[in-house]
Amino acid sequence: MTSGPVSQSSCKLIVAELLRRLLEQARSLESGEILQLLTAFREQLSGEISQIEQFTDRRSQLLAGIATCSDYPHLGELHRELNELEMEEFLKVQSVIALHHNCTEYRDLLAGRAVQLVEEELRAAGRGEPPVPYALLSTGSDGRDEQTLITDQDHLLVYGDDGGAEADAWFTEFSLLLVERLDELGFARCTGDMMPSNPTWRGSYQQWRRRLISIVRYECDPADFGKNMMNLIVLSDARYVAGNRELADWLVETIRGVEQDYFQALWGMAKAATEMKLALGFLKRLWTEGSGEHKGEFNLKLLAWAPLIMNVRILAINQGIPATNTIRRIELLQQEKSFSPAFAAGLINAYVVLTRHRILLQVRVIKGIQKDSYHLNPYGLTTEERESIRQALLRIEELQKTIHTNFSIV
Repeated sequence: MTSGPVSQSSCKLIVAELLRRLLEQARSLESGEILQLLTAFREQLSGEISQIEQFTDRRSQLLAGIATCSDYPHLGELHRELNELEMEEFLKVQSVIALHHNCTEYRDLLAGRAVQLVEEELRAAGRGEPPVPYALLSTGSDGRDEQTLITDQDHLLVYGDDGGAEADAWFTEFSLLLVERLDELGFARCTGDMMPSNPTWRGSYQQWRRRLISIVRYECDPADFGKNMMNLIVLSDARYVAGNRELADWLVETIRGVEQDYFQALWGMAKAATEMKLALGFLKRLWTEGSGEHKGEFNLKLLAWAPLIMNVRILAINQGIPATNTIRRIELLQQEKSFSPAFAAGLINAYVVLTRHRILLQVRVIKGIQKDSYHLNPYGLTTEERESIRQALLRIEELQKTIHTNFSIV
């Protein structure tokens, strides 16, 4: 499993293996039956290719429309159509990696277009040009290139240092309007208020630097310690979306440098990661709620998926790995010998298994079958699917033990 493109040689190996398995099935058939089997396979494959080509062509048409659209309702409709297309294709092939790539791509384009249009709105209202360069960055799943069918706004804003109070005022107005426009486009407002409309999530480069230093030096109000540490964790996945890329890169490098320079802060993050509970109960069986609204279910996000993301992130930061994508982080951790090839493959498989079920839960919410996209009933799955989730949790538990040892956590 890899997050990169499949090479031509890899494709040939996959095709050769599939053909080998097909011919194994044909060994007990007569020649006419073999021809019938291969013909049916060819027809089925041709239909699959045709449908994927239709998905690709339709996606290209919708993406092309984003760059030239100046109408927010129309952009919102393009977003809805792209979401529907991704859901339809996912239900067809169930590729987590393909869905991540496609959703992240079109939401970056939509957010970038919104930035341009908000600039134009402020210009038309007599507010002038941006007083200094600026950049919009994403965090969370968007920052990790792991967007899915349901999204919200996890953005921050950084701007140049020489604008003074004038720049602060201009970017306050810009941020408030941008959050409103993104909401109109289908980017729900973040329930945790991690948006540039919140002063905590916007500022000049030096303002951001001072903010980061105050967190890792524990200079903030002790009552805000948990919140500030969570903010630091979220910032670990920051990624450029629009605006001045050089400014965004400076901020990302500063975030990573601060985290590495102040080991005590990273140790605190590691301790929190190793203490995250997993949906494992007696004899390592799957644990579910024993009563209440979610009896027989467990929170897939909090008790499986999030601990995997968090623990991989901690090791990546500690090793100075620049990638934010979870699978890419695992691959690079393997390359620098933090993971064996087998353990890395197991973690990647765990990520794909858990994320696939998260996306299927989102589909159920979108279709009105289920109220939330977090709680999963494992006993509604096949025995094989249930065991794959249990194995994923066991790998995460092993990862937690590795970090516990590496950071000497007692």
